[in-house]
Amino acid sequence: MVLSSSLIEKRSANFAKFSFILATCPSQPEPYHQEKNIATISLLYHSCLGMQMGEQFCATIICMIKKTAILAGKGARLISHLRGSGGSALPGLVAEKLQPNFLSEVFAKIPVVVVSGTNGKTTTAKIVTELLEDYGKKVFTNKTGSNFTRGITSAVLAELGNGEVFDFDIAVLELDEAHAVQFVRKVAPTYSLLLNVMRDQLDRFGEIDITASYLRQVAEKTTAMVVVNREDTLLQKIEAKNVKYFGYSKKIEELFPNDDELYGIKDRKNGVEADIVLEDYRNGFAKYNIGSVKLQLPGAHNALNAAGALALVKSILGKDFNPQKSLRKLAKIQAAFGRGEKVTVSDKSVELILVKNPSGFRIALASQNDKTATTMIAINDEYADGRDMSWLWDVDFRQFDSVSVVSGIRAYDMALRLQYDDVEIDHIEPNLRQALSHFLSTDNKNLQIYCTYTAMLKIRKLLSRITDVEKIL
Repeated sequence: MVLSSSLIEKRSANFAKFSFILATCPSQPEPYHQEKNIATISLLYHSCLGMQMGEQFCATIICMIKKTAILAGKGARLISHLRGSGGSALPGLVAEKLQPNFLSEVFAKIPVVVVSGTNGKTTTAKIVTELLEDYGKKVFTNKTGSNFTRGITSAVLAELGNGEVFDFDIAVLELDEAHAVQFVRKVAPTYSLLLNVMRDQLDRFGEIDITASYLRQVAEKTTAMVVVNREDTLLQKIEAKNVKYFGYSKKIEELFPNDDELYGIKDRKNGVEADIVLEDYRNGFAKYNIGSVKLQLPGAHNALNAAGALALVKSILGKDFNPQKSLRKLAKIQAAFGRGEKVTVSDKSVELILVKNPSGFRIALASQNDKTATTMIAINDEYADGRDMSWLWDVDFRQFDSVSVVSGIRAYDMALRLQYDDVEIDHIEPNLRQALSHFLSTDNKNLQIYCTYTAMLKIRKLLSRITDVEKIL
């Protein structure tokens, strides 16, 4: 049977419409059903390739599959937005099912940077992106923070124009540790930046040795340079052809509490020389071995993230790297959404501080806790947060005199933990909308909210209804 090219185009267009409509069917909203529907679509379409066809016809079909993948992905993105579900991962799911080699083909001609680790991925990828842009680079990045492989695909779809041209000099990608392994099997990164390995979502990842093994696989696949945090005892064991380090001086190690201390490990230094060193940090002033800067990024942990970003950018740019130019740009970079982000509501300043594991919460308390602020804590246990909240018992909350509001799905678990540290609680309200309304009614103009990931997203959405909040999805 011979089909005309116009008939092929017509059928492909209809197939694309069917693909994203079926994939986003409101009557079957669960991810399982979406996976099942899209898998069926992919099977039906790819079975066409098994027919006996001429070379030119096969080439035409394959081209149409690629176009269908892009069109279906964009359609899924549009429908997700119209349904109010954000659409940061579903479009990628549609496209990658229809065209499994989509990402490897997109990134074939440009350098690819992978940023991964337990804490700090979103902010560090943002710092790297803005530093490179300051040198005139056109940078692609997944700025929504959707750090699964399909999230990367969705971000690519958002950038593709009608001509389907992906016009960038370099890609800087934030990737979840487990999904980073899947990604590097398809696309070998040119550079990788490995931040840390901390106890996080044990119900999903298992023990931290497993997480470390994921990052070792990323390092092994990296073709040019791996930049590693020398202060992390698990990352110290990573071996790669080309490795550079960043770190901090012993003088300020009390600003970086981690799980090692819970087991009596005091000296975490491995003695290797670091390319970029955070020598001191006080009240937002960061002193590096290449110069000093007043940061808008909150907390010592972000000053360390910036050290990693500087070391990476230095490796990418080589002799074109200018320390003072980079520090001037670093001084202007603001926090990523929900990670020390400040939102103004009427005459009040509301700071959102993401906390998702014991080390991250302890570090935030060590350098971001404002004694003059009124505090709210919101703890959820949805999939993206991790179901197991027992890690809250490894955080010392005694530096709080009181907490104004405790909220979220696990509000009463958090309240119990605070009670054991003799922290006074003014109000407990699991419903985030009601809790936020109560919190904003306080007389204090300086407010801080410590929140897990899904709680942070919900709070940002609620705040966006009453004030200006940076749009990310």
